[in-house]
Amino acid sequence: MSQFSNTDIFAGEVIGTAILILFGAGVCAAVNLRFSKAAASGWVVIAFGWGFGVLAGAYTALPLSGGHINPAVTVALALDSGEWGKVPLYIAAQMIGAVIGAVLVWVAYYAQFAANADPEFAQGTLGNFSTIPEVRNPAANLATEIIATVALVLPILAFGATTALAKNGTQVLIVALLVVGIGLSLGGPTGYAINPARDLGPRIAHALLPIPNKGGSDWGYSWVPVAGPLVGAAIAAGIFKLAF
Repeated sequence: MSQFSNTDIFAGEVIGTAILILFGAGVCAAVNLRFSKAAASGWVVIAFGWGFGVLAGAYTALPLSGGHINPAVTVALALDSGEWGKVPLYIAAQMIGAVIGAVLVWVAYYAQFAANADPEFAQGTLGNFSTIPEVRNPAANLATEIIATVALVLPILAFGATTALAKNGTQVLIVALLVVGIGLSLGGPTGYAINPARDLGPRIAHALLPIPNKGGSDWGYSWVPVAGPLVGAAIAAGIFKLAF
């Protein structure tokens, strides 16, 4: 982390995370909103949309900040390297970028969200921004987020230790495909936050945006997609130190 300036870190993580959320929350809106041309196109579309969001966001941020775009990744890298000085800057920038990305999704789908004012067509809107568990069981939901985040972060740490990947620049592409795989395999129970900023930033935006009949922002659940990825990151870093 130390090779990047504070200005570059802030710019890279804000822009990269905003792109991630623009693609990711954007594909959720595309699939979920009633008056979208992609309405009801399904979970596979959502999983690939998030993967492409990681691809675009991380590649954009890579030369400026290393392309973390995820506090869980930042924490895991800090646990591995022992460098904590710039962690607050990374996480603050990621949170700001996540809020910006969510607002951009609202702007892009403004007419569809505005249609929610008609009681005949009103529908809950939180799922376009943040995760909602299919079965609300905090312990099980937390376990799912921990497992899915280990499945993300441990390979990322291993990719970083692979010289060939570092030289040819394909790490981000592989991580994007990894995110698609996690979505398809482990995303069903909770919607796979695997990134505290990805869930909390858009949840804040949802709470503040003037969306008609938007429903609640479910703050009672909001700790799970924050705590789960952070615990998963710590476990992944521990496994990496022991095994590699």
